[in-house]
Amino acid sequence: MVATNLKSETMSLMDKRKAMETEMNAIIARLCQPGGPGLSGDLVDSEGFPRSDIDIPAVRADRHRLADLHNDHKDITDKINENLQVLHSVRLAHSVSSPAKDSDNQTSNIGHAVASASLPNIVPSDTPSAMDVDSTISVPFALVDEIADASPAAEDGLQLGDRIVKFGNVESGDNLLPRLASEAQLNEGRAIPLIIMRQGTLINLIVTPRQWNGRGLLGCHFRIL
Repeated sequence: MVATNLKSETMSLMDKRKAMETEMNAIIARLCQPGGPGLSGDLVDSEGFPRSDIDIPAVRADRHRLADLHNDHKDITDKINENLQVLHSVRLAHSVSSPAKDSDNQTSNIGHAVASASLPNIVPSDTPSAMDVDSTISVPFALVDEIADASPAAEDGLQLGDRIVKFGNVESGDNLLPRLASEAQLNEGRAIPLIIMRQGTLINLIVTPRQWNGRGLLGCHFRIL
């Protein structure tokens, strides 16, 4: 009964987190549309006057809401990961007592759906966690077609030819390049979970956008597929 309640709670938290990601993506798209102020651009012109081409109160409200959502998203992800550890322990105990029986698919699917947020290392897709990644996020939308030596992206494990399935909160959709850039800027110095496809294999990866000697925060270039 405890495991069942915990599964239900975790599924509810995942739904809530998904709704947050949708709202965050919408805000990022608004702020980063052509002519927009971006996530941290100036709201005044070169002479120090408020910009007349944007709705400054709306921009401030969007930026404040985005910051709140980002913090809430982290808290929910942490709670989901705590639940998963408990569920995983229950599942392991069940496997030990019934090695020939492994019917707890719901627990497995919950864990694998958030694998990108909870795993600090690369996980090849021949493990169950990568095989069960939700089919709705399993189609790549961008290709890594340039990557600089000694860049954050290279040091964190990205490789030329990797196809991006999910980059933090960014999945397939509209305005992908500005959303990818915004996601990196928003998370400067913080780990971003990725799901990539490498030679047909789904892999979970963590990258941390950061300042380095080259251009950008990652030192790589994405081409939208």
